[in-house]
Amino acid sequence: METTPTQQQPKKRGRPKGSKIKEERETPLPSVKSSSVVKMRGSVEKKVVGGGVDEKYTQWKSLVPVLYDWFANHNLLWPSLSCRWGPLLEEGNHKNRQRLYLSEQTDGSVPNTLVIANCDVVKKRVAAGDHIAHFNEESRSPFVKKYKTIIHPGEVNRIREFPQYNSIVATHTDCPEVLIWDIEAQPNRHAVFGAAESRPDLILTGHEDNAEYALAMSPTEPYVLSGGKDKNVILWSLQDHIAAASGGSIIKTAENPSIAPRGIFKGHEDTVEDVQFCPSSAQEFCSVGDDSCLILWDARTGSDPVIKVEKAHNADVHCVDWNPLDINLLLTGSADHSVCMFDRRNLGSPVHKFEDHKAAVLCVQWCPDKSSVFGSSAEDGSLNIWDYEMIGKKERRTRSPNCPPGLFFKHAGHRDKVVDFHWNASDPWTVVSVSDDVETSNGGGTLQIWRMSDLIYRPEEEVLAELEQYKAHVVECTSKSFKT
Repeated sequence: METTPTQQQPKKRGRPKGSKIKEERETPLPSVKSSSVVKMRGSVEKKVVGGGVDEKYTQWKSLVPVLYDWFANHNLLWPSLSCRWGPLLEEGNHKNRQRLYLSEQTDGSVPNTLVIANCDVVKKRVAAGDHIAHFNEESRSPFVKKYKTIIHPGEVNRIREFPQYNSIVATHTDCPEVLIWDIEAQPNRHAVFGAAESRPDLILTGHEDNAEYALAMSPTEPYVLSGGKDKNVILWSLQDHIAAASGGSIIKTAENPSIAPRGIFKGHEDTVEDVQFCPSSAQEFCSVGDDSCLILWDARTGSDPVIKVEKAHNADVHCVDWNPLDINLLLTGSADHSVCMFDRRNLGSPVHKFEDHKAAVLCVQWCPDKSSVFGSSAEDGSLNIWDYEMIGKKERRTRSPNCPPGLFFKHAGHRDKVVDFHWNASDPWTVVSVSDDVETSNGGGTLQIWRMSDLIYRPEEEVLAELEQYKAHVVECTSKSFKT
């Protein structure tokens, strides 16, 4: 599509291919000590905050003890473009240990890696307010500990876990293939310049061009879905290759095991940016792309679209999610800064358009604990939590008059584009989110794990009744704060 001089196309998703971090990968730099990188990032961050550029962040930070039940900030030396919760490992009295997956996209001085970490998730109403308030942006959180490193062939753009196999994940990189990794079987590697790449346990082939972002796993069967620059949506089944041994390990049958697709689905006119399975069927799925389309597919009826929404948004559609608690509802997020909610029973137009973001929306996801709640993150550095049931209802008296309908919480802890986030299905209302901070802090990223106070999302009558019990204490604390 041509553009006039006064008309600009929306910025394409991801870091431009000619950007500094990409150029440096092709001409490797000498190794840089971690401490010097942290110092560099810290000095830039202090300058940004101290110079008054980021007043909203400073204001947000002062409210952390009020807004959050638990919060942890983890400084990343390199950007991470994807973060995912893994299985629950052990339960304790005050915290649970859980697997966490993230990536490191480097400048070439060290290899790109897939990082497997163990995260201590503090239980509800355990953390003290003063403890979660005093975090250091330049530090790594004691709650996140690296368990294993896999040297990844190329950058890690997407990580997705298999519900059927606790130790298996899939990754999308800057190539046509989908890579499958058995976390427990893979050796732990030391990421130094010149180190050989780890070998994936399984390779899914079929794309004719790079497939970088669109990746999904079915919750009902070990099926994989992918989309790419070849405009195709591709479906595989791991049942074509693996047997469920103890722990769900992959059984190799060749030196370089690979499987061909079960189906290739054509209908998009531009890059497929995201895909998602129907929560109740591995044969039904949806996709979105840079052609602004939302397409529903059914593998049982062939490779043609079942329903195609030609103009789901006014720009590239970056992300889609299917409600696990109400299979009629889908979400889409776009470069036009908006999130749309569609009902698949009537896809003529969205049920509602949610508008608050000031830049391209990169990720949307339904809350696994309440069917009407979802999150959206964007290049404006914000992660919004919405509840569509609030639309049209009498709003709470505390809500800002400028707040758009349905928006009830804004996580403002990131200071650059929030590229990914994931609700924790094992710990209600706990979220992990990651921002790519290259453009604002000279390299690196920020991983945050947080759970908003339940006083924010519980029924108003319930909250008021609880607060009444502590009224005297709240009044006393408020008077003290005003005196200081």
